[in-house]
Amino acid sequence: MHRIVFVGLSLVLLLFLSACGAPATPERMITEKITVKANLDEVWRAWTTTEGIKSFFAPDAKVDAKVGGPFEIYMDPMAAPGLKGADDMVFLAVQDKKMISFTWNAPPSLPEARKQRTVVVVRFVGRGDNLTDVTLIHSGWGEPTADNEWGKAYDYFAKVWPNVLKNLKKRFEDGPVDWKPWLERLRSQPIPPVKAIQIAPSDTEKK
Repeated sequence: MHRIVFVGLSLVLLLFLSACGAPATPERMITEKITVKANLDEVWRAWTTTEGIKSFFAPDAKVDAKVGGPFEIYMDPMAAPGLKGADDMVFLAVQDKKMISFTWNAPPSLPEARKQRTVVVVRFVGRGDNLTDVTLIHSGWGEPTADNEWGKAYDYFAKVWPNVLKNLKKRFEDGPVDWKPWLERLRSQPIPPVKAIQIAPSDTEKK
């Protein structure tokens, strides 16, 4: 009798585990990390103030570090409203000198994905007076579809976020980014908005 009960329970458990099997695909996310030669206060200000963002991320911005406050990054300030970059993005959470999270959008060239929002989390860990670890996680991606806009957006930011963090590091090693060459290039040689968003100028463009 006990054996029959044991076998029956084992069968039920196997059926339950089969029904609750692993998801078809793991959650996709972009994770990048960098160590900056600056103290925690300085790195925190770089991410949570308009002037800080303009020192490494973009030539213009609108930032108010509070829940619901704007986190708008304008890689092309001269573009039409809605096409400047991360238009209309907002802070979701702010934990002082520890973490921020904010909404994010896809480039204008991916209009269906751009209508929706993903989530970026940036975490800060100070290590003494002169080093800060910055970890960026970008998640909330939709499943690739026939038009593959979600897949293209993911691939795009997988290339872009490392450049943003490298610019952050350079900002504290070489000084704030000089955006004048970048803006002059936009004025003289207009380029599609997708190529202007979140792409840091190269060393050649800075010279």
